[in-house]
Amino acid sequence: MPLREGLARAIGRALGRPFVVERARPLGGGSIHRALIVEGDGERHFVKLADASRADQFDAEADGLEALAASGAIRVPAVLALGAEGPDAFLVLEALDLTGTGDEAALGRAIARLHACAGERFGWRRDNYIGATPQHNGMDSDWTRFFHEARLRPQLDLAAANGYGRLREAGLRLCERLDDLFAGHHPRPSLLHGDLWSGNAGFVRDGTPVIFDPATHWGDAECDLAMTELFGGFGERFYAAYAAVRPLDPGYAVRRRIYQLYHVLNHANLFGGGYAGQAGAMIERLLDRRGR
Repeated sequence: MPLREGLARAIGRALGRPFVVERARPLGGGSIHRALIVEGDGERHFVKLADASRADQFDAEADGLEALAASGAIRVPAVLALGAEGPDAFLVLEALDLTGTGDEAALGRAIARLHACAGERFGWRRDNYIGATPQHNGMDSDWTRFFHEARLRPQLDLAAANGYGRLREAGLRLCERLDDLFAGHHPRPSLLHGDLWSGNAGFVRDGTPVIFDPATHWGDAECDLAMTELFGGFGERFYAAYAAVRPLDPGYAVRRRIYQLYHVLNHANLFGGGYAGQAGAMIERLLDRRGR
């Protein structure tokens, strides 16, 4: 009951009127957080729950969603409230009726519009999270240095702490080659979703694309594209529509593997299993310049 009451108070403050939680229905499918649909006064709201010690993850998510919404490039769930009640942190979002199919070309164009939003430097106004892993976002004007120091190096250090010392050694050798692998590539800072796999994108019933669960920052637009290709789920119409607005730069095939490596390393650190071996194979291919 205290959680229901805390949610009701937070939602009521956001709405500017009293709100009573009449029903709370658990949802499945989340690997990091729990989720509910709460209903009352003829309204539905989507609630994410986690241990109160992880409240900063919800702060970071709300910050990212608000930045994506402010871009006007693509729809995201509106942030309604966040807070904590007893042992639980919560984030209350607009409840969207999502479907797995919709206008993929519209999604491609929307992501291209998002990437057209340009920042002054790489990074973000705060650190955030990639999944449950802290993601460092100290601002930097040099993309290669940023990707080394704020992306690959922290994941490699974490891999060593998780018992993957050889993976870190190989990864550090790769870091020494980044200037060569990124030679001639000088991206401008683009507004990124940051974790753009198919599970973080969908469509409302009229086909309008929606993205959510971001790890927002200013980075190379190719990072988002590389993530879409890592686990699949995006069709040819998405890529064709994107490229019609923002054609790919030469050398993307190699950089794609470097950008995907960041996420595979993160999966190795979060889940173990075969991801460490996959990351090692990717590093070796990049070191011998067969990263295509």
